[in-house]
Amino acid sequence: MAVKEEEHTLPLLPLRGEIVFPHMVLHLDVGREKSIQALENSMVDDHLIFLASQKDAQVEEPSSDDIYSVGTIAKVRQMLKLPNGTIRVLVEGLKRARILSFIDTEEYYQVRVVELRDIERNDLNTEALVRSVLDHFEQYLRLSKKISPETYSVVADIEEPGRLADVITSHLPLKVADKQSILEIADIQLRLEKLLSIINNEKEVLELERKITSRVKKQMEKTQKEYYLREQMKAIQRELGEKEGRAGEVEELREQLAKLQAPPEVKEKVEKEIDRLEKIPTTSAEGGVIRTYIEWLLELPWQKQTEDDLSLEKAEKVLDEDHYGMEKAKERILEYLAVQKMVKRLKGPILCLVGPPGVGKTSLARSIARALNRKFVRISLGGVRDEAEIRGHRRTYVGAMPGRIIQGMKTAGTSNPVFLLDEIDKMSMDFRGDPASALLEVLDPNQNSTFSDHYIEIPFDLSKVMFITTANAVHNIPRPLLDRMEVLYISGYTELEKERIAKDYLLPKQLKEHGLTPENMQVHSDALLKLIRNYTREAGVRNLERTIGTLCRKAAKQIVAGKKKKVVISTRNLPKYMGPEKFRYGRAEETDQVGVATGLAWTEAGGDTLSIEVAILPGKGKLTLTGKLGDVMKESAQAAFSYIRSRAKELNIDPEFHEKNDIHIHVPEGAIPKDGPSAGITMATALVSALTGIPVSRHVAMTGEITLRGRVLPIGGLKEKSLSAHRAGITHVLFPKDNEKDLEEIPKSVRKDMTFTAVSHLDEVLQLALVRNPYESNSSDV
Repeated sequence: MAVKEEEHTLPLLPLRGEIVFPHMVLHLDVGREKSIQALENSMVDDHLIFLASQKDAQVEEPSSDDIYSVGTIAKVRQMLKLPNGTIRVLVEGLKRARILSFIDTEEYYQVRVVELRDIERNDLNTEALVRSVLDHFEQYLRLSKKISPETYSVVADIEEPGRLADVITSHLPLKVADKQSILEIADIQLRLEKLLSIINNEKEVLELERKITSRVKKQMEKTQKEYYLREQMKAIQRELGEKEGRAGEVEELREQLAKLQAPPEVKEKVEKEIDRLEKIPTTSAEGGVIRTYIEWLLELPWQKQTEDDLSLEKAEKVLDEDHYGMEKAKERILEYLAVQKMVKRLKGPILCLVGPPGVGKTSLARSIARALNRKFVRISLGGVRDEAEIRGHRRTYVGAMPGRIIQGMKTAGTSNPVFLLDEIDKMSMDFRGDPASALLEVLDPNQNSTFSDHYIEIPFDLSKVMFITTANAVHNIPRPLLDRMEVLYISGYTELEKERIAKDYLLPKQLKEHGLTPENMQVHSDALLKLIRNYTREAGVRNLERTIGTLCRKAAKQIVAGKKKKVVISTRNLPKYMGPEKFRYGRAEETDQVGVATGLAWTEAGGDTLSIEVAILPGKGKLTLTGKLGDVMKESAQAAFSYIRSRAKELNIDPEFHEKNDIHIHVPEGAIPKDGPSAGITMATALVSALTGIPVSRHVAMTGEITLRGRVLPIGGLKEKSLSAHRAGITHVLFPKDNEKDLEEIPKSVRKDMTFTAVSHLDEVLQLALVRNPYESNSSDV
């Protein structure tokens, strides 16, 4: 007899095109706002929810009339929010239930339901129905290709007849209405009878489908004829030795693999990828992706390398032919060759050539490759901010490709090229990663034998590569990266060196490029010197080469026009070809000046002279600094000012000068930013000169930082600063005593023309820089 069933008030989740039976576990994707609200409400209480299907799946906002009255009480096991806003939920059906009434339909559907208990009859009729259903289901599985044959063994183990009917119904590809009809039957015998009827009907449909398919196969349609003829054509082409389609591709790739010089793991990987390609249909887009990947693996120089030319004489000759000077860099290359000759195998060094633009860093790397008889490859890292540029993209991305390192190795075609990483100090980083960190593995001799590119996925040996990097300034290179490299400084050229380079290298090169010869164009040495002094201002020779090119163009025009047969450039007619002088020749002051001192500064383009002017004005001790100075230079000025105040009496300066006067310190060329810790003693000298009225010697330039006790601290870039002083016609340079070791880097020709004095205290600077000793003079203008 029926007993009173239990009632529940539950949130309702309407299903579209889906029926959930008791004991069934299913994933559902929920996207409608009401449905999501119903789910969230069920999670607050006991995780129970009522699942009922819509009569019409197309209805977006169903009413109570659009929902079947019988459904399943289910438990929410899991909820997962997807990126597109929908919720994936795992539900387990518990019991059948019927809707008694809709309580709320505003925010979400809430219904009052009553459970439907299964009506069981444990008699022979039920047993017979169960066996019949299983038998017919097995026959159905033999005919159907939509359900796995293993399903039968799962279903046959179910002992409860009611659950058996539910599980079989859930596996059948039925319409929602048919499944709903099974769900609504509480009597198990009636449910089995209904299911048996449905299975028999489905079996008949499948039998009919098979007969139709068999009939269609017997007909020779036009498309089948074309396919048959194409296959015949392929067979004929194979007999003739011609290659066509995917088969031809695969055969060609296998031939390349047989010739490939690579480790066994690489060959094994390529073989697997070729097998995959062979099985993929010609029309599949994935085939193109796999083909590209195989080609990359086949074209990389895994074990192919050139033999080094270890002749020191030849290397020295090549380096001298291509470059003038650069003794340290050349010496390092010859050392590498000597060691290579001794041990036969040496890990490629990581050299970092640091110097101003135009001094020949990139061309030196090319000359090294020529001297070693190695392939040369260059990549520019300026502006690179994506880690994938170094390591490549994962193959899962559309348009994936290897990084620049692997691309460079493919371009080189050998595993031991000279690999130039240009402008390594100009890399940056953003949300796409830090390429400088990705380079750590590339430039570490202990790690780069197994360099991993995201696209290639197989470790590639970079240990035989000779990496050379270039940079304009060391301080812009990340410290961990700099730690892995050997730094070689290539500083700017002197005027004499530039003149020699222009005469021996640049002028012959430009004459050849412009179709000229020494017979129809000649440039005097003094004209070249004037060109260097008054038409270019740089540490290197790049602009000088361009300027010589301009001269050659103008000469070529005159010769072609028939105005002249031979063009001779001298200092007198140089302005006629080049126009007015672009730069004032940086000569020293013509007279000794009061309150003006010449300092020396380092820039990325080499060195430069820096005039510092001081004016004493009536006022109340205000210190004014102008000339677009950075914080470091402002602090140097303050330190110099404080030191002079503390020593005013000894310097024969009015101790109360700061209460009666304003002091203005100016560094000309205010549009150019200036900063750095090397102008301290220059500012102090200019201040003392202005306050004592003693002129500063026009022949003296100085560099060094000052402390409040008057000590002179060391600086950097002494060579570049000395070259700028030499260029400006300075004959005496004062520099910190701690920088005496750097004197060796200054060319002998410069040291011969100039006097270098090491100083450790400002007292020494003042005695050398001022025309009279301020400690003995009593002539104060303040």
